[in-house]
Amino acid sequence: MKIIAIIPARGGSKRIRGKNVMSIGGAPLVAHSIRHCLAARQVDETYVTSDDEAILKLTAEMGATPVARPLELAGDTCTSESALIHVLDWRREQGLPDPDYLVFLQATSPVRRLDDIDRAIDTLRKQGADSLFSATINKALIWASNDGQLTPINYNFHQRRREQDMAIQYRENGSIYVLRPSVLRENNNRLGGKMTVYEMDTLSSFQIDEPIDVEICDFILRRPEFRFPPRWPQKIGLLAFDFDGVMTDNAAWVDQEGVESVRCWRSDGLGISRLRKLGVPMLILSTEANKVVAARAAKLKIECIQDVPDKAKALREICQSRNIPLEEVIFVGNDTNDLPALSIAGLPVAVGDSHPDVLRIASLILRERGGHGAVRELCDLLADHLEKQRPS
Repeated sequence: MKIIAIIPARGGSKRIRGKNVMSIGGAPLVAHSIRHCLAARQVDETYVTSDDEAILKLTAEMGATPVARPLELAGDTCTSESALIHVLDWRREQGLPDPDYLVFLQATSPVRRLDDIDRAIDTLRKQGADSLFSATINKALIWASNDGQLTPINYNFHQRRREQDMAIQYRENGSIYVLRPSVLRENNNRLGGKMTVYEMDTLSSFQIDEPIDVEICDFILRRPEFRFPPRWPQKIGLLAFDFDGVMTDNAAWVDQEGVESVRCWRSDGLGISRLRKLGVPMLILSTEANKVVAARAAKLKIECIQDVPDKAKALREICQSRNIPLEEVIFVGNDTNDLPALSIAGLPVAVGDSHPDVLRIASLILRERGGHGAVRELCDLLADHLEKQRPS
């Protein structure tokens, strides 16, 4: 059985400029849907169709297949169905037959639990259905307005019932569709044949349509139940931190003598101490030489190497001298000068407010910002992982 996933993601958006690549919940919007597809155990291949080079590049970097969408299929009036059919036709041109099932995700619905796609597929197959849509239970009382005339849609206001006495109603939430490709080709529609529904909760049913939705989804995506589990190295040979923007909030105070001071997160020390007790080797790699870096490192009781113009080169030399394979290295960065070091580390980690280029290549994106608990968050995640690995 073959199952593929397709995510249409246009570059243009009238209401929210650059919506599909804007950072939400610590990652570009479209990246959330790509990750969900790649994590689904039943999805064999993931495709992103777009007219935007940045989206196509991000898709390839994340390990999915980019498909360039023709401009005539990327306008405001073009349907998602046309984009889906284009990908199926593109696959046929590559000699690939239509799959048994197609999973269609909307990039504007970033909030899903890790098992939602697999559970939706299971629901469709158990029901023997041809197509499925995700939905949340609708508890709202809906009215329609036609030329100023108000008409109730789903209830009789003369006989107002209690919510628990009303028949179940579903509101399509646009998050997940599963269908046989024949349904799409025959009906030019994502739904058809025998239909069924995959129920999702209210938190998982928000979409990015208006600017306020960005704030709502960003808040939801930072909740623990929507976090992606990191792929930790089998052995932790070294945990290396950038300093500015990781252990600090990237700001600096300068007095009249030119002396700098920075703001750090006090609870980082507890996290560092926890990892030290677990035997994790740690150090700080800093581009600049500054007394505040040395002072903070001394306070945390971890090694500090300053005045490092090329962090990737320094990281290689450190690992070579200490016989540490690069795949055992966790490197935490936030800005473009960290990209070379991040690219060679076994687990590249970005703080939540990192530069977009850093967010694109990071395997783990922290929810917290630099200097605002990001280091503590990483320490707790890693410590929890290591403690679970210990024999009981």
